[in-house]
Amino acid sequence: MADNDAMMAGVAGRYASALLDTANEANQLAEVERDMKAISAMIDDSEDMRRLVRSPVFSAEDQSKAIEAVLGKADAAQLTTNFFKLLARNRRLFATQDIIRAFKALAANARGEVQAEVASAVALNDAQLNELRDTLKASVGKDVMLETKVDPSLLGGLVVKIGSRMIDSSLKTKIATLKTRMKEVG
Repeated sequence: MADNDAMMAGVAGRYASALLDTANEANQLAEVERDMKAISAMIDDSEDMRRLVRSPVFSAEDQSKAIEAVLGKADAAQLTTNFFKLLARNRRLFATQDIIRAFKALAANARGEVQAEVASAVALNDAQLNELRDTLKASVGKDVMLETKVDPSLLGGLVVKIGSRMIDSSLKTKIATLKTRMKEVG
């Protein structure tokens, strides 16, 4: 996969790979994966957290102290905390979300799984998730781990992204396509 090679060549891929190796050596992969998921959710849910990791205004020392405090409250593993303090010290916190994405992909790949991001207009129930997981597994030939999010702007349907492949069956896209076709005709 060319996408994996490009990702691994970048800053995010190198940090993610180093974290995965360190977590495996320390036998803490499950804990670090849990922490990465929690940190991703914190960034998604908090403007302050997004500002902390993205803003170059904060000094490396301030970022390191803040990250340590936040991860301490979140009961993160010491390995995870040390990793994020290293990112702050090296002025790489801005790459946090890319590092988390790369880490999840590497961890899933090590388990023989692929990661799929799924956006839907409404939350999917367990039966729908299982059916989607089975359909995607038949398509890609590997177990599929789903990362779901709700995007009401889609109106209906799904947008599924696996690596560089994107399947957009959302009502929003279908309406936009129909509008374009109608303009071409008229």
